[in-house]
Amino acid sequence: MNTTYAIVDIETTGTDPKTDRIIQFGCVLVENDEIVSRFAADINPIKPISNQIQHLTHISNKRVKKAPYFEDVAETIYNLLADTIFVAHNIHFDYNFLNYELTRCGMPELNIPGIDTVELAQIFLPTQVSFRLNDLAESLGLQHETPHQADSDAEVTADLLLYIKATMQQLPLVTLEKISQLSEVTSKQTQLFIKQVTTEMQEKLEPLPSTLEVIDGIALRKKEVPLFEENYYNHHYPKSKKEKVKLYQDKLMYRKEQSQLMNMVFRHFTEDDEKDLLIEASTGMGKTIGYLLPAAFLAIPENPMVISTVSILLQHQLIDQDIPLLNTLIDQPLHATVVKSKSHYIDLQRFKATLDAPIQQKQYALYQMGILVWLTQTTTGDLDELNLIRLDHLLFQEITHRGITYLSDQQPFYQEDFLRHLQKRMTQSNVLIVNHAFLAQETQRVQPLLPKSRYLIIDEAHHLPETMEKVSKHYLDTPTFQRKVNQFYEENQLFDQIEMMLTEDAESLRLFRLYQEELQAIIECQEDLFVEWFEEWPTQEEIILQAEQRQDLSLACEKIIQRLLLYYQELLSIQAQLNEYMNKISDAWLDRQRIYFGEFLTFYEEMKTQAAFMTDWLTNWSSHYVHWLYLYGNKKTARIQLIDFHAAILPNTAWYDRYEKIIYLGGTLKVPKNRNYYAKKLGIPEAPLKVIPQTYDYARQAKLLIASDHVNVNELSSDDYADYLAKNLTILLEDIEQSALVLFTSHEILQKVYKKIHQHFLSKGREILAQGMGGSKEKLLKRFIQSKQAILFGADSFWEGVDLPGDALQLLIVTRLPFENPKRPLIQARNYYLKEQNVSPFSQESLPRAALKLRQGLGRLIRSENDKGLMILFDRRLVTKSYGERLEKALPKELPIQEATIDEMKKIIQEFLENQ
Repeated sequence: MNTTYAIVDIETTGTDPKTDRIIQFGCVLVENDEIVSRFAADINPIKPISNQIQHLTHISNKRVKKAPYFEDVAETIYNLLADTIFVAHNIHFDYNFLNYELTRCGMPELNIPGIDTVELAQIFLPTQVSFRLNDLAESLGLQHETPHQADSDAEVTADLLLYIKATMQQLPLVTLEKISQLSEVTSKQTQLFIKQVTTEMQEKLEPLPSTLEVIDGIALRKKEVPLFEENYYNHHYPKSKKEKVKLYQDKLMYRKEQSQLMNMVFRHFTEDDEKDLLIEASTGMGKTIGYLLPAAFLAIPENPMVISTVSILLQHQLIDQDIPLLNTLIDQPLHATVVKSKSHYIDLQRFKATLDAPIQQKQYALYQMGILVWLTQTTTGDLDELNLIRLDHLLFQEITHRGITYLSDQQPFYQEDFLRHLQKRMTQSNVLIVNHAFLAQETQRVQPLLPKSRYLIIDEAHHLPETMEKVSKHYLDTPTFQRKVNQFYEENQLFDQIEMMLTEDAESLRLFRLYQEELQAIIECQEDLFVEWFEEWPTQEEIILQAEQRQDLSLACEKIIQRLLLYYQELLSIQAQLNEYMNKISDAWLDRQRIYFGEFLTFYEEMKTQAAFMTDWLTNWSSHYVHWLYLYGNKKTARIQLIDFHAAILPNTAWYDRYEKIIYLGGTLKVPKNRNYYAKKLGIPEAPLKVIPQTYDYARQAKLLIASDHVNVNELSSDDYADYLAKNLTILLEDIEQSALVLFTSHEILQKVYKKIHQHFLSKGREILAQGMGGSKEKLLKRFIQSKQAILFGADSFWEGVDLPGDALQLLIVTRLPFENPKRPLIQARNYYLKEQNVSPFSQESLPRAALKLRQGLGRLIRSENDKGLMILFDRRLVTKSYGERLEKALPKELPIQEATIDEMKKIIQEFLENQ
């Protein structure tokens, strides 16, 4: 392979080479791992560059007007690239577009080797959160002065190639050799580059680093379990300001409110008689340090501090930032471990089986190669560290952990298993970090995964009721179930493979065929049930069933139900017999057969869950259960759900009694005129709520503007409301340079408004980012922060948990008061249930929820003492309706509120933000 690499980037008027043209060409030549030459040229495309492309590249029509045409530089570019290896970030675009332009100008096509740095990054930098060139440059600290300009992009791609090569040279040879074998699927001649580096390393063999070990052909990072050593000499908790300041050693700033929180936490865990305590503490006051410091003086592995958070982001903040910082100050270090359910971890034995019997599919192999690199880095085996994987991909279905009970101590990876290592770490940790869903699932586990303890802290506790309901919510989509089973029946698929594995034993083969018959009987019985029960019911609508409708079923329908439940019992009985036999003979199977067995075991578990769910759905009609149904057009299939409104009642859970003292922390727990709203939702109405006063000067830092146009948004049709928002958002944001977050209560309205105005703003060089239309929440937020004039449309999760401090967000627009839609069947069912409990659905549920969500929305704007911004509300009900006063009381009382027209708002915004 040639040793001159031509790292190329082009900027174009668009993505279609038939109609679009190149506007800039950049190339960097690399030899012997050094940049030896650079070439860049603007190109006149003989067609206008759109505002969108000008905004992205900062290349204007004026700039390229006097530049050469591509015809003028085509031969120069062709000769420059001859006898080189073409390298690009997403090679298919640059290589193919360039070839189209060359042939258009009468030049021959390039026929040189090519390397794709996107795929190299996916393989050798597997934990990156994004493989976009800008994001990689920022993450790796590569200088990138003018993103989206060809010369700068080519330069940083060259740096990236050299960085990746250096990373490859640090890998153990066994890892690189296996990647080399798998790399046939890579684009162009990327495999040859991998093989060349591998050959170079074979020629100068290096010893295996002491931090690594090789087990059965796979290099792994060695894992240790640091022993917890209790310090008996200094257990005096610093209660006073003087003691805390002395402890902080100038590494932490003393904050009065944070100190109050610390003392509240310590006092509750050591002195209070009550089991439960709710604490409202505003964002930005150092809440996590506020509860971690007391933990350091209390928690030991036999009595760990269990911390439940709502997000992975907060878990990472605790592990990567707050706990390491605190450990520099205290004599008794916190040993913390993040605990997740088994499916988050890789099963090394199952992964090894996929390497020995791989499937010839590109993404499958790319994931395998990335995992081989990651296994030299990870000590946890937590698949979440691979930020961009899709866990629903076939490979991850084949390699996720099924649990320790499925391991054999005869397997090579038994001693290095990540789930076993997690259990060992837990025994030496005095802080265990989980998320709310994991905590809620403890009720469903046969054996709890968390130990009993004196201490439990639930952070972001306002999310707990909703999470508990979600975890308890089970559903079955019968068309999806049918498709899965039908796929198993296809030639050479799962059922064919299992039959071949059982050919030596007539009895097990008979059982397996009987198992398949039972499956078909279940599917047919489900269809018979829906046809018989719902023949006269509307299709393709959400329906909530009432207990009376279950009681009035025909005799024929009752017989079908009994038959269906019997089939489930028989299936589970056969399943248990098959499982017992197959486990006995599994040691004799080949690797790919083990993968099929694993897939079959997963299906076993799904059928156990489905049987329990269907039994509950058909027989459990207590008032707090909601039976939800969506009947498909053929009336034979449906999606059904069972929702438990009692799921959030903590004394009913399996885990509540396992903790002596529990603290519930959140930024929005207090509701005007309903102080114990959250406590009642959690089934602990007597639990006290303590509020730490907010530290922000809302009179100076913020202002709320309400549209004074006398439009009642509640009376507008969906289309009219979208038109109203599109018009006003365009007028308001057109001339304002600040970034804006626009919060919606409906995805449907968000999409309608986006479609109406995004093209208009794009033509002016301003991008609208919209939830559901441009990647994950994290990606959208990153792009929003990086763009100075971005507009972000968000709903649901964007109302809270979004940290955009300082100048990143100074303008927040709320399109509607955040009431839930009372016409939704599930909301109607909840309201019906509340009425039965003599609870007013509006004043005691809908209104408090809306009030808290409005506060959470404001929390996106003001998150520190230095933030400043305006909140705009396009809903006059706050000032026209009688309940508006209660909503206002949920907001800080110092917050200035003013009514204004759209034109007045523009002036107020400019004046307010200029006076910083």
